[in-house]
Amino acid sequence: MKTTLNRRTFLKASAATAVGTGVVPTFSIGQPGPSPNSKLNIAMIGAGNIAAMAYGPCNRENIVALADTDENMFLQHAEKFPQLNDAKKYKDFRVMLDEMDSEIDAVCINTPDHTHFVATIAAMERGKHVITQKPLTHNIWEAQTLKKAKDKYGVVTNMAVQGHTFDGIRQMREWYEAGVLGEVTEAHSWMSGPWWTKPGAEKPNPYWQKPEVLPPAAMDAPDNLDWDLWLGPVAADVAYNSVYHPKTWRGYHAFGNGLIGDWMPHISDAPISILDLYDPVSVELEEVEGGDDIVVPNGNRVRWDFERRGDKAPCTFYWHNGAPGKFAPAKPEAWTWSEKLPNAGSLFIGDKSVGYTDNRSNKPRLANKDEARAFKEAGYPEEVYPRIKGGPFGEWIRAIKGDGPEPGANFDFAAPFTVTQLLGALAIRHGGKIEWDGAKGEITNRPELNAFVKPRVRPGWEYGEDLWT
Repeated sequence: MKTTLNRRTFLKASAATAVGTGVVPTFSIGQPGPSPNSKLNIAMIGAGNIAAMAYGPCNRENIVALADTDENMFLQHAEKFPQLNDAKKYKDFRVMLDEMDSEIDAVCINTPDHTHFVATIAAMERGKHVITQKPLTHNIWEAQTLKKAKDKYGVVTNMAVQGHTFDGIRQMREWYEAGVLGEVTEAHSWMSGPWWTKPGAEKPNPYWQKPEVLPPAAMDAPDNLDWDLWLGPVAADVAYNSVYHPKTWRGYHAFGNGLIGDWMPHISDAPISILDLYDPVSVELEEVEGGDDIVVPNGNRVRWDFERRGDKAPCTFYWHNGAPGKFAPAKPEAWTWSEKLPNAGSLFIGDKSVGYTDNRSNKPRLANKDEARAFKEAGYPEEVYPRIKGGPFGEWIRAIKGDGPEPGANFDFAAPFTVTQLLGALAIRHGGKIEWDGAKGEITNRPELNAFVKPRVRPGWEYGEDLWT
């Protein structure tokens, strides 16, 4: 059966309970838990950089443990969040989870993309509630497996994509469902970049660095970094190079998926979730510039084709990234806000109106300025969806404590959302057209690519296989 996530599941408040697994989470949705004033014991896997997004909302709880393969990350944010000084520190998150099992209620996963899955499922297997930074996983099988894990372990899950908690994505859904846009048969999401710089440049881009010669030359890893642990499940023999760590890994296929992994989860959240863009019949790379089997392209345009989904018309969806103007959608005739489209956002091409959301799936507007003003003066459609406070981490903490509904980006949503995104990443990496069987979860026209739906992993990093037996 194909996945359809519609208005009834956008902010699903149904209870999720632990099933007969022998693993009982400390607090489960629908189970008696702590009062909203109680504090959770939270561990962090990935202690620096993006972990700052977790520390703020979690700082009201007890942050009891940090795991990171780079010891320099442990106290990167400690000046702002002093309780990190007292948290126990580990290089290997598996050791942390084993040694502190009874002391941990919930885990935030803040690692590079290639270790999202192993860290998340290792915590879930031990009955820990989890929130994982976007994108949920690095490959399709991992996303599918985390959905199965949610069903089995009954813990509170969430993907930390901020826009999914914003008012704007709810407002655009209300407009769409009120018929303001009409039938939407085409949608576009885009962003400029990546903007590569060379390592050692005078002003290096903190995220996008590429040496002149690929693959990057082998270097000795610094003493503060356990490179073998940092690689985690990656089966390819990738030697350390400073171009990969700490922030510049996402442009390399072994670890990230470029902008389609970095920003598509933010920008395309609105069109994918509102239009139910899951399980496409095909995905095709229509245009590309640069890139190879090691590094992501400089620019690309990808097309997804979706059949009718319930009462929604067949729809074509596009992702564009690259140089502005070259890899961006054509400006619709309806657009009157500016001479050019913004550098990022999403367009909903309807037969009544054209809608726009920004790079966080927020701040919706109609493409025609005069129409937008008249629409506002006439009064927006009634609010249907409750607004969320505190972002994805606050939403997750309240759900664990029984003080709020299940998070909107729980893994029932995040897994199929991520599959849509990762099918695009596969098309970018391998070119051509991919025909997808959503019911079977496999590529039908190029079966050799199924090896990338579920890549092999290094011995000792096999997780989730039991969920498929």
